Amino acid sequence: MKLLVINGPNLNLLGVREPDIYGKQDYKALTAQIETVCRELGIQVKIFQSNHEGTIVDQIQAAYGAMDAIVINPAAYTHTSVAILDALKAVGLPAVEVHLSDVSAREDFRQVSYAGMACEKTIMGRGFQGYEDAIRWLWERYGGEERRT
Repeated sequence: MKLLVINGPNLNLLGVREPDIYGKQDYKALTAQIETVCRELGIQVKIFQSNHEGTIVDQIQAAYGAMDAIVINPAAYTHTSVAILDALKAVGLPAVEVHLSDVSAREDFRQVSYAGMACEKTIMGRGFQGYEDAIRWLWERYGGEERRT
């Protein structure tokens, strides 16, 4: 299985940005955890982070024909980007949306997820563990041993 993990704006500042909401671990720790679980499951992973909406759209489009699934934390673009929604819909890959915090318990403007409209599942409020949950869910559904035979 080939997996693209996309992280949106300000996630590169994990550990610095609002640690009471997003935790004290940095982005390097997040990527290490993602790589560890993917290695354990035999998943080829590409991890990408950008603060730029168009660059995220480009990565989603590049995944078409090259990747089997996407885990995406669009961060602030969750609530604003129809372009990311359209890109996810266009490539048609299985996708899981992840949020470190429980956005459903936060500000009113965070209650709409455009990206989530194109995702099969949303995992929120589980910190870094949410990424592992998303990866394992996709692997069990689309990439597990029983599907390779």
